Amino acid sequence: MAAGFFLAALVLFASCKKNKTVEESYDYTTMPMQVVSGMEAVQIERDKEKLSMHCNRMERYDYEIDSVRYRYDLYLDGFEAYGYSEDGLLESQVTSEMAKHVTDADGAETWMAFGNVRIMNHINGELMETDTIYWDRQNKKIYTDCYVRMTSPKGLMQGYGMETDEMARNSIIRRPFNSYGVVTQDSTKIYIDTVNFVGPLQVFE
Repeated sequence: MAAGFFLAALVLFASCKKNKTVEESYDYTTMPMQVVSGMEAVQIERDKEKLSMHCNRMERYDYEIDSVRYRYDLYLDGFEAYGYSEDGLLESQVTSEMAKHVTDADGAETWMAFGNVRIMNHINGELMETDTIYWDRQNKKIYTDCYVRMTSPKGLMQGYGMETDEMARNSIIRRPFNSYGVVTQDSTKIYIDTVNFVGPLQVFE
């Protein structure tokens, strides 16, 4: 009986030791604390839709290393964000392969979008294409240091580094090169905002 008790105790000790090893080897920094599929979010201001976003998968991480807390969200498998004007029109649209939202210890937020980033201002007909952008929500601006290609009814601009407001209304390329503009406007070519256009064109005599 003593031998049986000793064997049972040995098995229990080995089992506890094995579980402790697994727990110690578990890396919490690689495992999200929350996962959402098909995420939709909408921000309303004064009974009007101001911002909205969509992603196919959201992963939330929240952990501490050496008393430093890390909190961020990953938006994977496609990311889309929409900004609406004061009149409720869809004005700006951002699409990318993925995005990241970081919250630091002071509560400050940083947004980033990566991979085939496209920023479209539907009202102005401007399209910007780049690899990475940052959104400073506090100062309401979007910027990047990467290569940027911008097309619009006024022509083509490209260069390195870009800054614009969060609605992509006033875009500035910091170091442009090989750009061109349309000097003479062709009256037969009129840009139409097809996203916000409602109803057929009317001809008045």
